[in-house]
Amino acid sequence: MKVVVAGSSGLIGTALVDRLSAEGHQVVTLVRRAAQSHGEVTWNPDAVTLAPEVLAGVDAVVNLAGAGIGAHRWTDAYKRLLLSSRVNATRTLVDAMLALDTPPRVLVNASAQGFYGDRGEEVLTEEAPAGRGFTAELCLAWEAEAGRATEESSGGIRVVQLRSALVMSPRGGTYGRLKPLILAGLGGPLGTGRQWWSWVTLEDEVAAIRHVIDSDVSGPVNVGAPEPARQREFMAALGRALHRPTLLPAPTFALRIVLGELAAEVLASIRMAPDALQRSGFRFRHPDLGSAVPWITGSSDASRTGSDP
Repeated sequence: MKVVVAGSSGLIGTALVDRLSAEGHQVVTLVRRAAQSHGEVTWNPDAVTLAPEVLAGVDAVVNLAGAGIGAHRWTDAYKRLLLSSRVNATRTLVDAMLALDTPPRVLVNASAQGFYGDRGEEVLTEEAPAGRGFTAELCLAWEAEAGRATEESSGGIRVVQLRSALVMSPRGGTYGRLKPLILAGLGGPLGTGRQWWSWVTLEDEVAAIRHVIDSDVSGPVNVGAPEPARQREFMAALGRALHRPTLLPAPTFALRIVLGELAAEVLASIRMAPDALQRSGFRFRHPDLGSAVPWITGSSDASRTGSDP
């Protein structure tokens, strides 16, 4: 199988490329810098141009490209970058796919749990409508651009929209940002701590991408463990594994002062259910905190922890 990966330098992209290569697949990565190997192709998604022949003979395209959601404070300029980096990258790939007589059979396009917005106690399957707020609007635009691959192609390219939860990995991701806080004794509740956090280990995230490439699933796919957790329960489980207390809270007003508009994402309650993945036969290696926390932290004595109903 030949797979093109955009956004290959990030946490998920790097792990996905490693897995595909280890399985013996031919992987082409799209890079913004000058190509340094035969497996790299330089592209400029800001200009929305990519030679269609780059995708000729390709079986699958995986698009993970986009500026980091939490990399900077959300100024108006950075919000424009978050949107344009995702929409332009997706548009560039879709335009190149549509220009081919025989396009790749599947586009696996990143999206995010932010599609649903802050939904409190509601259990969110893929059938749930979009929420409100900037990330919901961003995901709607992102998914609409990817959807063109199906709507405008004569053969109906299969499109999968990955609405990914918070990705946890020993090497970084959300856990990489939480760990220093926990080690410093600052891993207490954020706001009330009762908001639902949907999460997924990097291992399951990559396995899910591999699964949807090979399966016939299409449309939105929630990529999150089947047992979300309250934010305070999640932090407590990590704290126990790292032998640190997680009692000192971060009040809502303080988060808003420090993070600005991004605080709304930290405080949002998103309780996703991975219905589409599970119906298609996918099995999570880390379905709950009890199985995930030891893998995330590298500990062996982290206790099994359930969610507070």
